[in-house]
Amino acid sequence: MRATPLLLYFEDETEAALRLARAAGLTPAAIERHRFPDGELKLRLPPALPARGVLWRSLDQPNEKLIELLLAARTARELGVQHLTLVAPYLAYMRQDMAFRAGEAVSQRIVGPFLASLFDAIVTVDPHLHRTATLAEAVPVRQAVVLSGAPLLGDWVVQHRDRPLLMGPDGESAQWVAQAAARHGLDHAVCQKVRHGDRAVDIVLPAVNVRGRAVVLLDDVASSGRTVARAAQLLCEAGAASVDVAVTHALFAGDALQVIRDAGVAHVWSTDCIAHPSNVVSVAPLVAMALQSILEGGAA
Repeated sequence: MRATPLLLYFEDETEAALRLARAAGLTPAAIERHRFPDGELKLRLPPALPARGVLWRSLDQPNEKLIELLLAARTARELGVQHLTLVAPYLAYMRQDMAFRAGEAVSQRIVGPFLASLFDAIVTVDPHLHRTATLAEAVPVRQAVVLSGAPLLGDWVVQHRDRPLLMGPDGESAQWVAQAAARHGLDHAVCQKVRHGDRAVDIVLPAVNVRGRAVVLLDDVASSGRTVARAAQLLCEAGAASVDVAVTHALFAGDALQVIRDAGVAHVWSTDCIAHPSNVVSVAPLVAMALQSILEGGAA
């Protein structure tokens, strides 16, 4: 009889990890974390580990977390884990997939293989891939599983808005808007974006009549909030009855949430891929289903 796989997690993500443990039937175990005065980290894992393990770490604010993954994964191997899966609901450093100027570090080509050197499998949600066709190309592990929060957000939206118009704030959001709209037979459209910098964007609304309609801006991620805010402002000016925002990854850096609210957005909804007060939807059931398939094929 095989031991129940362990779910390793860090204290700051306890709630999300325990939701997954319950959904997937995993035994949860917190990783103890200590910071020395000079900033170095000391981690302590449970001393007796089963052959199969899962590590939950969402990679928002990723720099220190990558060191945590290095220390935790290597230690887990030393303690007997033969098959280790990373659940990273938000996966960082995937945007930069080519050098736009001479000398630039292509982070995807560095961080992806780094993660693959530590883990046998990875599960993530709506990774922000541009020119890379599949997650396995970016993170070359044996099993690379991509899930989507868009259908779950679509389920939530239709419970709170009557026949809403789903709209993507830019072209990259088209795939997620289409998924959520198809699930419920909703109208959908996509804005055009012209970016002048990290916090300076212009938006062009699609040729759709929004007057008197409930509009929900849906995307995979909101970071600075400027794109969503500009789209919301234009929609309000065009006569939308209401504008809400639904995102998979609630990064909301700095004053992003306030900027979005000031643009006329009524509600901001997100999944729990990143812990945030706007979380309304859990990805735990989706991740649990993915892990069932992975762990059944893992080490005995």
